[in-house]
Amino acid sequence: MTAPDSTVSTVKVLFVCLGNICRSPSAEGMFRKYVVDAGLESRFEIDSAGTLDYHAGERADRRSEHAAQRRGIDISKHRARQIEPLDFERYDYILAMDKSNLANLERLCPAAHRHKLALMMSFAPTLGDEVPDPYYGDSAAFENVLDMLEKACRNFLTHIVEKQSLSALKA
Repeated sequence: MTAPDSTVSTVKVLFVCLGNICRSPSAEGMFRKYVVDAGLESRFEIDSAGTLDYHAGERADRRSEHAAQRRGIDISKHRARQIEPLDFERYDYILAMDKSNLANLERLCPAAHRHKLALMMSFAPTLGDEVPDPYYGDSAAFENVLDMLEKACRNFLTHIVEKQSLSALKA
């Protein structure tokens, strides 16, 4: 994955899972929190999507909302959407929650934009290579997802800041 040009003032990030109601909105909310905490919110555009339209227009899963809320993250305004062809052009980073969704993205993505695709957990490889889908699990499964995303999102933000230089992001 290559970083966008350091002269670009806004970094656009898209998190992707299957239905866009559990993992990707959780990643979006977690990453947004780290960006705000770093005072960099004006330099980022952050969103999430699903590879399928199963839940288009729906809120995030209630269990995801509650788990995020316990950590001070509000994803209650989230509405699920399916990835669109323009997303591949628009976003600088497109992070899949698992290998299956990464494969779906690779099939959909024009060759010129494939360098933007990566697995979310490539930013926290010691925790595993995929964010497990908590949908059929209990509340502990949703907490586990957030535990994984905390480290991955923190490391991802550090990666972007180092690649682009903090001064370029705050300019």
